[in-house]
Amino acid sequence: MGNGFARLMTLGLLATIAAVPVSAQQLPGKAPGSNPIIRDKFTADPAPLVVGDTLYLYTGHDVAQRDEMFNMQEWLVYSTKDMKTWTDHGAIMNVKDFKWAKKDAWASQAIEKNGKFWFYAAVEHDATHPGKAIAVAVSDKPTGPFVDAKGSALITNEMTPKGTHSWEDIDPTVFTDDDGTTYIAWGNRQAYIAKLKPNMIEIDGEITEITPPHFEEGPWIHKRGNMYYLTYASLDRTTQRDEHVSYATAPSINGPWTYRGLLTDAGKYSFTIHPGIVEFKKNWYLFLHNATLAVGDQSGAIGRRAVTVEHLYYNPDGTMKPVVQTVEGVSVPPKP
Repeated sequence: MGNGFARLMTLGLLATIAAVPVSAQQLPGKAPGSNPIIRDKFTADPAPLVVGDTLYLYTGHDVAQRDEMFNMQEWLVYSTKDMKTWTDHGAIMNVKDFKWAKKDAWASQAIEKNGKFWFYAAVEHDATHPGKAIAVAVSDKPTGPFVDAKGSALITNEMTPKGTHSWEDIDPTVFTDDDGTTYIAWGNRQAYIAKLKPNMIEIDGEITEITPPHFEEGPWIHKRGNMYYLTYASLDRTTQRDEHVSYATAPSINGPWTYRGLLTDAGKYSFTIHPGIVEFKKNWYLFLHNATLAVGDQSGAIGRRAVTVEHLYYNPDGTMKPVVQTVEGVSVPPKP
């Protein structure tokens, strides 16, 4: 979910103490489309979905107080038709809506298929299957209401027994290939991928590990032309303190994956980061989060992040151009 949970166990509150964020009112470049794009509450782990002429943005909502790291119990959705004016549709689900889950509304992604909208999200399972798990919900509309589609977890910790820790099964990304097959990828420290059955609530076949270099969490799969992209929160533990975004490409969803290096640096004041990539009205966008926002007397911190978006461009060979994170964001027009 962009939580970087393993590193946080050692970092503790250092990032909270070190952060000296600027309030929303003081941020320069307040033109519509400037960053952060949501300024009245703390949002994280952005997941865009295009439906017709509208882009829907699913986020986590953190209400962490003072020195809390995270306090995330619900998911929100926003929409836009122009990337500058956002409509708040409120909470689409609470973690309590999954009766088998006990807490932590972490990173999510929604996808449209067969006339319905499927929502995949990371939560903490109850004592029957200890550890993080991935839930699936369904709705007739992108704005919900969403309901538990399975009545149990889609993925639990014991389904990935080779993993090194109990919170590896987080941060789902879902992708439907040209043949109609939908895949789900996820992970923390280890990255996994599997097919989904046509019913969208069961794994079809084996779970495969595809961990790329410096993979930390937050995978995102998309396709452009004939190239597949696996973008993710990365951390070179020998040289970096905060998560960056790296990516790999492949000629097939089954690989082989070629590491392409960094796409963008860390989000300002934020240890974590989470990419979301989408094409909307013939332009490409990279959604991220940082911790520059203040709401009331609460400054940005590990658990109080803010969603941002930048223009995304590609080289002639299909690789993505490095992205510089800005306050201006998409308030400035895309380059020709």
